[in-house]
Amino acid sequence: MPTILPASTAEAIAKASVLIEALPWLQRYHGAIAVVKFGGNAMVSPELTRAFAEDMVFLRHAGLKPVVVHGGGPQISARLKELGIASEFRGGYRVTTPEAMTVVRDVLRGEVNQELVDSINEHGDFAVGLSGEDSDLFTGRKRGVDIDGETVDLGLVGDVVAVDPHAVVAAIEAGLIPVISSIAPDAETPGQVLNVNADAAASALAVALKADKFLILTDVAGLYSDWPNRESLVSVITASELRELLPSLESGMIPKMTACLEAVDGGVTNAAIIDGRLEHSLLLEVFTRQGIGTQVIEDGS
Repeated sequence: MPTILPASTAEAIAKASVLIEALPWLQRYHGAIAVVKFGGNAMVSPELTRAFAEDMVFLRHAGLKPVVVHGGGPQISARLKELGIASEFRGGYRVTTPEAMTVVRDVLRGEVNQELVDSINEHGDFAVGLSGEDSDLFTGRKRGVDIDGETVDLGLVGDVVAVDPHAVVAAIEAGLIPVISSIAPDAETPGQVLNVNADAAASALAVALKADKFLILTDVAGLYSDWPNRESLVSVITASELRELLPSLESGMIPKMTACLEAVDGGVTNAAIIDGRLEHSLLLEVFTRQGIGTQVIEDGS
């Protein structure tokens, strides 16, 4: 007859099985740099922010080298509304006037970054806050957006055109978790800073760091090849397959999948978008066989 175990013992064995399943991934990613873009719904939920902070500390203790890049769209919109400054979006980008840029900078550096650093540091002195302005980490250049064949001025909005990761590398080598806000000095106008897309900034940093893993937390379960058909969720996709699919995606998903594609094209081993609405989804992606979300891999992998 099979042995009947007490419920507490069976639960303990199940937990042990989960730990053993993580073993090959612990071996594979020990010492690996993992760049994580944090934002969206997870950012405005205290519970999910706490879970995210725990995940970062877990990765650090598990031998990985996590790096966080964050945006702050919801917090910026709330502060602008509070100050009576209108928010306008064109082609998916926030039109950023000099007045709005002051708010963007203050919210990202003084509010979002500090809160995230504090959440991680509840578990020890692990996190250090940085900005894309620090040590010329990011350099940006203004961009517009094409709408109906015309280029529309977005104000102080830019693309990351260069990355100098030495400040991040120094933090990693000191055993710290860098937490980086997505703003960048303007390459063409000294003293001016630009609002840059956090997905793209995180991807550029992952390439510059030669990261092993690039992860974007988002507010969907992953990439759907035929949205809104929920049966079309893609678990793994190659770079060439994604490149072909990209023009047909929903507009909100294009920047995230473009960031993943650029990371893999730039030499990052694999990239993934995962559902940041689920507590500890990062750990499921990194340490389980099935993973979660959608993983982008090199052709032939």
